[in-house]
Amino acid sequence: MWLQVFLHIYLKRYTYCGSNLAYDGYVSLDLRLSMDEAKNTARATVHIGFDGRVHKQFKGPQARERYENEVRVLEYLQGKACGFVPQILSKNDDTLFLVTTNRGARVDRISQDKVDKIFAELETFGVRHEDAEVRNITYDNREGRFCVIDFEFATILEPGYPPSPEMKSNPDRAAWLNAEEGA
Repeated sequence: MWLQVFLHIYLKRYTYCGSNLAYDGYVSLDLRLSMDEAKNTARATVHIGFDGRVHKQFKGPQARERYENEVRVLEYLQGKACGFVPQILSKNDDTLFLVTTNRGARVDRISQDKVDKIFAELETFGVRHEDAEVRNITYDNREGRFCVIDFEFATILEPGYPPSPEMKSNPDRAAWLNAEEGA
């Protein structure tokens, strides 16, 4: 599925009259920017922009807690110069919207031994993922390495940081949506 953003731009048009430049009205320009929808679940919608950036909108249960935790963990890892996780490019605390660098394509098949090694390497930077599943591993062709994504439930192991949100499950997803609409 594609999300398309339409921009309508008005530009002043000038023409030459002899040796003089004269204003001649406006020219309109339509610009269409597309984003590929990579994920749409009860907890988040993720789009990959035309420029490769990852646009993540948090929603559903514990959206604010999960957003704040992911931002806190990614900022912590940036401070530790961890090179195999997304880097925050922009964020909006009011709308729970996050834009990060793209860390490659999702991995379909990988051995459990390799998964364990990737998440163990993350712990050397002081973070436990708490959702150490293949769905949270990507492969970045540019870097030639596996990377880790989705830090909503990760824990910073260094003392003084708040605990990660507890993963809660609710089989009645309609209840989540109704609670969100009522807020």
